Amino acid sequence: MYHREMRLLVCLLCVIPLCAQDPPKKGGGGGGRAPQNLKVLKVSGPELGQLMRSYTVALGGVRCDFCHVQAQPPNFASDDNPKKEVARHMIAMVQEINAKFPDGKEHVTCYTCHRGDPVPKMAPPPAAPAQ
Repeated sequence: MYHREMRLLVCLLCVIPLCAQDPPKKGGGGGGRAPQNLKVLKVSGPELGQLMRSYTVALGGVRCDFCHVQAQPPNFASDDNPKKEVARHMIAMVQEINAKFPDGKEHVTCYTCHRGDPVPKMAPPPAAPAQ
C-alpha cells in the first residue's frame, strides 16, 4: 500500500506544476528552435518542457542553470556545465533500470533517489535518542 501511495504522490508532484502552466504556443515554443545536442532524451516540443519541469520538482526546485549554461540568449545546447553530463548519466541509468521491468511501466524516476534534493542523501538521518 505504501508504494502505491508514494507513486501517486510522485505523479501528483510532477503533474500539478504542469497544470498551472499556460498552454503551449503554436510553433513549438522555445524561441522556435528545435532542441539541439540531445544525447539521451528522445523527446522534443512540449514534452521536453514537461520533462524538464519534472526534473525541477524531483531535484527540489533547481533552476535551469543548475545543469545548463545560462547566457544571453540562453544556450541550452552547451556542454560547459559538468552537471549536464552527470544528469545524462543519471537519466540513462533510470532508463536502463526501467527497461528491465517486464511490464514496461516506469518504476523509477529521479525523485526515487533525490526526494526533492539536488544531491541524494546517502544515509538516513540519525535516529532520535530514546527517552
